[in-house]
Amino acid sequence: MTKLESKKPDVLVVWPNRPVQMQILEQTYTLHRLDLAKNPQALIKEVGERIRAVVTSHGGGFTRELLDQLPNLEIVCSSGVGIDSLCVEACHQRGIPVTHTPNVLNDDVADMGMMLLLATLRRLIPGERWIRGGHWQNEGMMPLNTSVRGKRLGIAGFGRIGKAVALRAEAFGMEVQYYGRSPQLEVAYPWYSNLIELASKSDVLLLTLPATPETHHIVNSDVLDALGAAGYLINIARGSIVDEIALLHALENNIIAGAGLDVFENEPFVPEAFFALENVVLQPHVASGTLETRGAMAQLVVDNLAAHFAGKNLLTPVSV
Repeated sequence: MTKLESKKPDVLVVWPNRPVQMQILEQTYTLHRLDLAKNPQALIKEVGERIRAVVTSHGGGFTRELLDQLPNLEIVCSSGVGIDSLCVEACHQRGIPVTHTPNVLNDDVADMGMMLLLATLRRLIPGERWIRGGHWQNEGMMPLNTSVRGKRLGIAGFGRIGKAVALRAEAFGMEVQYYGRSPQLEVAYPWYSNLIELASKSDVLLLTLPATPETHHIVNSDVLDALGAAGYLINIARGSIVDEIALLHALENNIIAGAGLDVFENEPFVPEAFFALENVVLQPHVASGTLETRGAMAQLVVDNLAAHFAGKNLLTPVSV
Protein backbone atom coordinates (compact mmCIF):
# COMPACT_ATOMS: atom_id res chain seq x y z
CA MET A 1 0.00 0.00 0.00
CA THR A 2 1.38 3.40 -0.98
CA LYS A 3 1.57 6.36 1.35
CA LEU A 4 -1.21 8.06 -0.61
CA GLU A 5 -3.46 4.98 -0.37
CA SER A 6 -2.93 4.68 3.37
CA LYS A 7 -3.87 8.30 4.07
CA LYS A 8 -7.01 8.67 6.14
CA PRO A 9 -9.91 10.36 4.33
CA ASP A 10 -10.45 13.99 5.32
CA VAL A 11 -13.81 14.56 7.00
CA LEU A 12 -15.35 17.92 7.86
CA VAL A 13 -17.31 17.94 11.12
CA VAL A 14 -20.06 20.57 10.91
CA TRP A 15 -21.79 19.17 13.99
CA PRO A 16 -20.19 16.66 16.37
CA ASN A 17 -21.38 13.13 16.94
CA ARG A 18 -21.74 11.35 20.28
CA PRO A 19 -18.47 10.95 22.24
CA VAL A 20 -18.06 7.20 21.62
CA GLN A 21 -18.68 7.58 17.91
CA MET A 22 -16.44 10.65 17.72
CA GLN A 23 -13.60 8.50 19.04
CA ILE A 24 -14.24 6.01 16.25
CA LEU A 25 -14.24 8.80 13.68
CA GLU A 26 -11.02 10.25 15.07
CA GLN A 27 -9.31 6.88 14.77
CA THR A 28 -10.55 6.24 11.24
CA TYR A 29 -10.45 9.64 9.55
CA THR A 30 -8.63 12.95 9.59
CA LEU A 31 -11.20 15.21 11.18
CA HIS A 32 -11.44 18.94 10.60
CA ARG A 33 -13.65 20.52 13.27
CA LEU A 34 -15.68 23.31 11.71
CA ASP A 35 -17.85 23.25 14.84
CA LEU A 36 -14.84 24.27 16.96
CA ALA A 37 -13.11 26.60 14.50
CA LYS A 38 -12.50 30.17 15.68
CA ASN A 39 -12.37 31.21 12.03
CA PRO A 40 -14.58 28.79 10.07
CA GLN A 41 -13.97 30.45 6.72
CA ALA A 42 -10.20 30.24 7.16
CA LEU A 43 -10.51 26.53 7.93
CA ILE A 44 -12.59 25.92 4.81
CA LYS A 45 -10.10 27.84 2.70
CA GLU A 46 -7.27 25.72 4.10
CA VAL A 47 -8.82 22.24 3.85
CA GLY A 48 -11.86 22.59 1.55
CA GLU A 49 -10.27 20.86 -1.44
CA ARG A 50 -9.27 17.86 0.68
CA ILE A 51 -12.67 17.20 2.24
CA ARG A 52 -14.25 13.95 1.05
CA ALA A 53 -17.06 13.64 3.62
CA VAL A 54 -19.15 15.82 5.90
CA VAL A 55 -20.57 14.84 9.29
CA THR A 56 -23.46 17.00 10.48
CA SER A 57 -26.94 16.87 12.00
CA HIS A 58 -30.35 18.38 11.43
CA GLY A 59 -29.40 21.11 13.90
CA GLY A 60 -26.03 21.73 12.29
CA GLY A 61 -27.37 21.62 8.75
CA PHE A 62 -25.42 21.73 5.51
CA THR A 63 -25.77 24.72 3.19
CA ARG A 64 -25.33 25.19 -0.54
CA GLU A 65 -22.74 27.87 0.26
CA LEU A 66 -20.60 25.33 2.12
CA LEU A 67 -21.16 22.67 -0.53
CA ASP A 68 -19.79 24.99 -3.20
CA GLN A 69 -16.51 25.26 -1.27
CA LEU A 70 -15.95 21.50 -1.16
CA PRO A 71 -15.08 20.48 -4.74
CA ASN A 72 -14.09 16.89 -3.89
CA LEU A 73 -16.92 16.05 -1.52
CA GLU A 74 -18.21 12.49 -1.86
CA ILE A 75 -20.85 12.09 0.87
CA VAL A 76 -22.83 13.96 3.55
CA CYS A 77 -23.82 12.00 6.67
CA SER A 78 -26.37 13.67 8.94
CA SER A 79 -27.65 12.62 12.35
CA GLY A 80 -31.42 13.06 12.46
CA VAL A 81 -34.31 12.06 10.27
CA GLY A 82 -35.15 15.59 9.09
CA ILE A 83 -33.49 16.84 5.92
CA ASP A 84 -34.97 20.34 5.63
CA SER A 85 -31.71 21.91 6.88
CA LEU A 86 -29.61 20.05 4.30
CA CYS A 87 -29.10 21.08 0.66
CA VAL A 88 -30.07 17.60 -0.52
CA GLU A 89 -31.11 18.57 -4.04
CA ALA A 90 -27.88 20.46 -4.68
CA CYS A 91 -25.87 17.48 -3.40
CA HIS A 92 -27.74 15.06 -5.63
CA GLN A 93 -27.17 17.32 -8.63
CA ARG A 94 -23.46 16.79 -8.06
CA GLY A 95 -23.90 13.06 -7.52
CA ILE A 96 -23.19 13.34 -3.80
CA PRO A 97 -25.29 11.00 -1.63
CA VAL A 98 -26.80 12.24 1.62
CA THR A 99 -27.61 9.92 4.51
CA HIS A 100 -29.79 10.47 7.57
CA THR A 101 -30.85 8.35 10.55
CA PRO A 102 -34.48 7.23 10.30
CA ASN A 103 -36.15 4.31 12.07
CA VAL A 104 -33.89 4.17 15.14
CA LEU A 105 -35.72 7.15 16.66
CA ASN A 106 -39.29 6.10 15.92
CA ASP A 107 -40.14 4.72 19.36
CA ASP A 108 -38.70 7.56 21.41
CA VAL A 109 -40.35 10.21 19.24
CA ALA A 110 -43.67 8.38 19.42
CA ASP A 111 -43.27 8.12 23.20
CA MET A 112 -42.76 11.89 23.35
CA GLY A 113 -45.92 12.37 21.32
CA MET A 114 -47.93 10.33 23.79
CA MET A 115 -46.22 11.97 26.75
CA LEU A 116 -47.17 15.43 25.48
CA LEU A 117 -50.69 14.23 24.71
CA LEU A 118 -51.14 12.83 28.21
CA ALA A 119 -49.46 15.78 29.92
CA THR A 120 -51.63 18.24 28.02
CA LEU A 121 -55.01 16.57 28.38
CA ARG A 122 -54.42 15.47 31.98
CA ARG A 123 -52.81 18.83 32.87
CA LEU A 124 -49.64 17.39 34.34
CA ILE A 125 -47.75 20.69 34.65
CA PRO A 126 -50.63 22.64 36.27
CA GLY A 127 -51.05 19.72 38.68
CA GLU A 128 -47.44 19.97 39.78
CA ARG A 129 -47.79 23.73 40.18
CA TRP A 130 -50.93 23.17 42.23
CA ILE A 131 -48.86 21.24 44.75
CA ARG A 132 -45.73 23.41 44.67
CA GLY A 133 -47.79 26.57 45.07
CA GLY A 134 -49.58 25.27 48.17
CA HIS A 135 -53.00 25.30 46.45
CA TRP A 136 -53.86 21.69 47.33
CA GLN A 137 -53.37 22.34 51.03
CA ASN A 138 -55.08 25.72 51.01
CA GLU A 139 -57.76 25.35 48.32
CA GLY A 140 -58.35 21.63 48.00
CA MET A 141 -58.46 19.62 44.78
CA MET A 142 -57.50 21.28 41.51
CA PRO A 143 -60.08 21.57 38.70
CA LEU A 144 -60.83 18.35 36.82
CA ASN A 145 -59.14 17.54 33.53
CA THR A 146 -60.19 15.39 30.57
CA SER A 147 -59.85 11.67 29.85
CA VAL A 148 -57.75 10.29 27.01
CA ARG A 149 -59.73 7.09 26.48
CA GLY A 150 -62.33 7.34 23.76
CA LYS A 151 -60.89 10.51 22.26
CA ARG A 152 -60.46 10.78 18.49
CA LEU A 153 -56.79 11.16 17.56
CA GLY A 154 -56.03 12.63 14.15
CA ILE A 155 -52.45 11.95 13.07
CA ALA A 156 -51.21 14.29 10.35
CA GLY A 157 -48.50 12.37 8.53
CA PHE A 158 -48.65 8.59 8.72
CA GLY A 159 -45.11 7.38 8.18
CA ARG A 160 -43.00 5.32 10.56
CA ILE A 161 -43.44 7.67 13.52
CA GLY A 162 -47.13 8.23 12.87
CA LYS A 163 -47.74 4.48 12.88
CA ALA A 164 -45.76 4.10 16.12
CA VAL A 165 -47.95 6.78 17.71
CA ALA A 166 -51.08 4.99 16.48
CA LEU A 167 -50.06 1.75 18.23
CA ARG A 168 -49.59 3.59 21.51
CA ALA A 169 -52.80 5.56 21.14
CA GLU A 170 -54.82 2.39 20.55
CA ALA A 171 -53.43 0.98 23.80
CA PHE A 172 -54.90 4.04 25.55
CA GLY A 173 -58.28 3.41 23.96
CA MET A 174 -58.14 6.25 21.45
CA GLU A 175 -59.82 6.19 18.04
CA VAL A 176 -57.13 6.72 15.40
CA GLN A 177 -57.55 8.42 12.03
CA TYR A 178 -54.97 10.03 9.78
CA TYR A 179 -54.17 12.57 7.09
CA GLY A 180 -51.77 11.90 4.22
CA ARG A 181 -51.29 12.27 0.49
CA SER A 182 -52.97 8.93 -0.19
CA PRO A 183 -54.68 6.16 1.78
CA GLN A 184 -52.50 3.33 3.07
CA LEU A 185 -54.27 0.10 2.26
CA GLU A 186 -52.40 -1.92 4.89
CA VAL A 187 -54.01 0.01 7.76
CA ALA A 188 -57.65 0.06 8.79
CA TYR A 189 -57.75 3.58 10.22
CA PRO A 190 -59.94 6.16 8.48
CA TRP A 191 -58.02 8.37 6.01
CA TYR A 192 -58.61 12.04 5.29
CA SER A 193 -57.22 13.89 2.30
CA ASN A 194 -58.02 17.27 3.83
CA LEU A 195 -56.31 18.45 7.04
CA ILE A 196 -59.11 20.83 7.98
CA GLU A 197 -61.63 18.01 7.74
CA LEU A 198 -59.42 15.75 9.88
CA ALA A 199 -59.09 18.51 12.48
CA SER A 200 -62.86 18.97 12.58
CA LYS A 201 -63.32 15.25 13.27
CA SER A 202 -60.55 15.02 15.92
CA ASP A 203 -60.29 15.73 19.62
CA VAL A 204 -56.49 15.71 19.36
CA LEU A 205 -54.48 16.60 16.25
CA LEU A 206 -50.94 15.20 16.40
CA LEU A 207 -48.34 16.23 13.83
CA THR A 208 -45.63 13.99 12.37
CA LEU A 209 -45.37 15.63 8.94
CA PRO A 210 -41.99 16.40 7.36
CA ALA A 211 -40.95 20.02 6.85
CA THR A 212 -41.35 20.85 3.16
CA PRO A 213 -42.47 23.93 1.23
CA GLU A 214 -45.90 22.29 0.96
CA THR A 215 -46.26 21.76 4.71
CA HIS A 216 -45.02 25.21 5.77
CA HIS A 217 -47.69 26.68 8.11
CA ILE A 218 -50.10 23.97 6.99
CA VAL A 219 -51.56 24.21 10.50
CA ASN A 220 -53.05 27.68 10.28
CA SER A 221 -56.02 29.50 11.76
CA ASP A 222 -58.45 27.51 9.60
CA VAL A 223 -57.13 24.20 10.94
CA LEU A 224 -57.15 25.47 14.52
CA ASP A 225 -60.69 26.80 14.16
CA ALA A 226 -61.75 23.37 12.87
CA LEU A 227 -60.05 21.65 15.82
CA GLY A 228 -62.22 23.74 18.09
CA ALA A 229 -62.47 24.82 21.70
CA ALA A 230 -62.32 21.26 23.03
CA GLY A 231 -59.44 20.22 20.77
CA TYR A 232 -55.72 19.82 21.44
CA LEU A 233 -52.68 20.18 19.16
CA ILE A 234 -49.53 18.06 19.63
CA ASN A 235 -46.44 18.79 17.52
CA ILE A 236 -43.50 16.35 17.42
CA ALA A 237 -42.71 17.13 13.77
CA ARG A 238 -41.17 20.49 12.85
CA GLY A 239 -41.97 23.97 14.10
CA SER A 240 -42.38 25.38 10.60
CA ILE A 241 -45.48 23.26 10.07
CA VAL A 242 -47.45 25.43 12.50
CA ASP A 243 -48.24 29.13 12.15
CA GLU A 244 -47.09 30.11 15.66
CA ILE A 245 -48.87 33.47 15.59
CA ALA A 246 -52.15 31.72 14.80
CA LEU A 247 -51.45 29.09 17.47
CA LEU A 248 -50.75 31.69 20.15
CA HIS A 249 -53.96 33.50 19.24
CA ALA A 250 -55.88 30.22 19.46
CA LEU A 251 -54.41 29.35 22.87
CA GLU A 252 -54.87 32.83 24.31
CA ASN A 253 -58.48 33.07 23.16
CA ASN A 254 -59.62 29.52 23.92
CA ILE A 255 -60.11 28.73 20.25
CA ILE A 256 -58.45 25.40 21.10
CA ALA A 257 -58.15 23.81 24.53
CA GLY A 258 -54.39 23.33 24.65
CA ALA A 259 -51.17 22.27 22.96
CA GLY A 260 -48.08 20.14 23.57
CA LEU A 261 -45.02 21.29 21.63
CA ASP A 262 -41.59 19.71 21.23
CA VAL A 263 -40.60 21.87 18.25
CA PHE A 264 -40.66 25.55 17.31
CA GLU A 265 -40.18 27.58 14.17
CA ASN A 266 -37.01 29.47 15.13
CA GLU A 267 -35.24 27.13 17.54
CA PRO A 268 -33.83 27.64 20.10
CA PHE A 269 -35.85 30.88 20.27
CA VAL A 270 -39.39 30.37 21.55
CA PRO A 271 -41.97 33.18 21.58
CA GLU A 272 -42.19 34.41 25.18
CA ALA A 273 -45.97 34.58 24.93
CA PHE A 274 -46.00 30.79 25.30
CA PHE A 275 -44.42 31.06 28.75
CA ALA A 276 -47.42 32.80 30.28
CA LEU A 277 -49.93 30.20 29.10
CA GLU A 278 -51.28 27.47 31.38
CA ASN A 279 -52.73 25.43 28.51
CA VAL A 280 -49.48 24.54 26.74
CA VAL A 281 -46.73 22.03 27.56
CA LEU A 282 -43.30 22.91 26.15
CA GLN A 283 -40.28 20.71 25.43
CA PRO A 284 -36.91 21.77 23.90
CA HIS A 285 -36.94 19.50 20.81
CA VAL A 286 -35.86 16.40 22.71
CA ALA A 287 -38.23 13.74 21.36
CA SER A 288 -35.27 11.62 20.21
CA GLY A 289 -33.13 12.83 23.10
CA THR A 290 -32.36 9.60 24.93
CA LEU A 291 -28.92 8.10 25.39
CA GLU A 292 -29.99 4.96 23.57
CA THR A 293 -31.50 6.62 20.52
CA ARG A 294 -28.88 9.31 20.11
CA GLY A 295 -26.23 6.59 20.34
CA ALA A 296 -27.98 4.57 17.64
CA MET A 297 -28.28 7.66 15.44
CA ALA A 298 -24.60 8.42 15.90
CA GLN A 299 -23.65 4.85 15.03
CA LEU A 300 -25.65 5.07 11.80
CA VAL A 301 -23.53 8.07 10.81
CA VAL A 302 -20.37 6.04 11.47
CA ASP A 303 -21.72 3.00 9.62
CA ASN A 304 -22.81 5.00 6.58
CA LEU A 305 -19.38 6.61 6.35
CA ALA A 306 -17.70 3.22 6.64
CA ALA A 307 -19.96 1.73 3.97
CA HIS A 308 -19.16 4.56 1.58
CA PHE A 309 -15.40 4.30 1.91
CA ALA A 310 -15.60 0.50 1.67
CA GLY A 311 -17.54 0.77 -1.59
CA LYS A 312 -20.65 -0.84 -0.10
CA ASN A 313 -24.31 0.15 -0.25
CA LEU A 314 -25.30 2.95 2.10
CA LEU A 315 -27.56 1.94 4.98
CA THR A 316 -29.93 4.91 5.08
CA PRO A 317 -29.56 7.18 2.04
CA VAL A 318 -31.97 10.03 1.42
CA SER A 319 -33.96 9.22 -1.71
CA VAL A 320 -33.18 11.22 -4.82
